[in-house]
Amino acid sequence: MRKEDTVKLISAEGFEFIIHKEAAMVSQTIRNMLTSPGSFAETQHGEVTFPEISTTILEKICKYFYWNLQFASGKETEFHIEPELTLELMMAANYLHT
Repeated sequence: MRKEDTVKLISAEGFEFIIHKEAAMVSQTIRNMLTSPGSFAETQHGEVTFPEISTTILEKICKYFYWNLQFASGKETEFHIEPELTLELMMAANYLHT
């Protein structure tokens, strides 16, 4: 995997998730951050820091991005969410427009 094909997503605790750019683009917010014209750090370095999103939630979000790419096009499958993560995931999903 080439560096330009990946994105680094950084949680509030500083944990880094390196995922395919195509997966990250599932999020409208991340897509805007990475493709905006100008000299934004996110665009130049291919990394986005989320100071309000915990490592546990960001990990689940990354898993969702890949699930979305693979299954959201009509195949019948579910994305499992643990009940204790529901509220935090809903808030993060609202921010990320996923």
